[in-house]
Amino acid sequence: MSLQFSVLASGSTGNAFFVEDGQHSFLVDAGFSGKQMEALFQQIDRDISKLSGVFVTHEHSDHIKGIGVIARKYNLPIYANEKTWRAMEGHIGEIPTEQKFIFNMENVKSFGSMDIESFGVSHDAAEPMFYVFHNSGKKIVLITDTGYVSDRVKGIISNADIYIFESNHDVQMLRMGRYPWNIKQRILSDVGHVSNEDAAIAMSDVIGDNTKRVYLAHLSLDNNMKELARMSVTQTLAGRGIIVGEQFEVYDTDPKTPTVLTAV
Repeated sequence: MSLQFSVLASGSTGNAFFVEDGQHSFLVDAGFSGKQMEALFQQIDRDISKLSGVFVTHEHSDHIKGIGVIARKYNLPIYANEKTWRAMEGHIGEIPTEQKFIFNMENVKSFGSMDIESFGVSHDAAEPMFYVFHNSGKKIVLITDTGYVSDRVKGIISNADIYIFESNHDVQMLRMGRYPWNIKQRILSDVGHVSNEDAAIAMSDVIGDNTKRVYLAHLSLDNNMKELARMSVTQTLAGRGIIVGEQFEVYDTDPKTPTVLTAV
């Protein structure tokens, strides 16, 4: 069976991503309370207790808030690299040893016909990493929370069918906004978050013949808007000779509402 996925929620307040292939289903991050996570699963008509496992990208609260609760309640395997496990200690409560699995950077784990590949990004966390999901020649890339996209990462994520790609902020909105200057500097840095324009520039280097959908993710609540992100990305791509609507489409994600469960 082909891959199916939903961006359960994405934004500066919380993040969660679901993927399945008929044999296995996985969650990436759980940046909401246990009750909120259950409600998100109900909206896509899936049972959180049937998950094959949960993958963690990094230890920031908008990615791990509900990890401990759902791990204990549903006896779920949790996968993270060693540095992230250490950084999560004290934030997610006790998780039984038999549910804790090490999945280090630049590795691949196979679950039936699904291969899950990890890769590192540039972000101010212990050892942040994101994932590529492979099945039957199809490829879904999840990449948010990165200050820039390196050539190494571009090689790993190139020519995917689906991208869930960070488009965090509009630079002008951020510079003029209410955040303290040190926070603005952190967001704009190489270990912060990519802007709409920088996201599109990176996209232009990786979008390929197989690419059908790009989802703009992890939008800042204060420093971005869906319409602005979509316009900025579309215009920047067009300036580099890539026209949205000809081969692929650009889609929004939402901080509270899942995207439609979609087959690749």
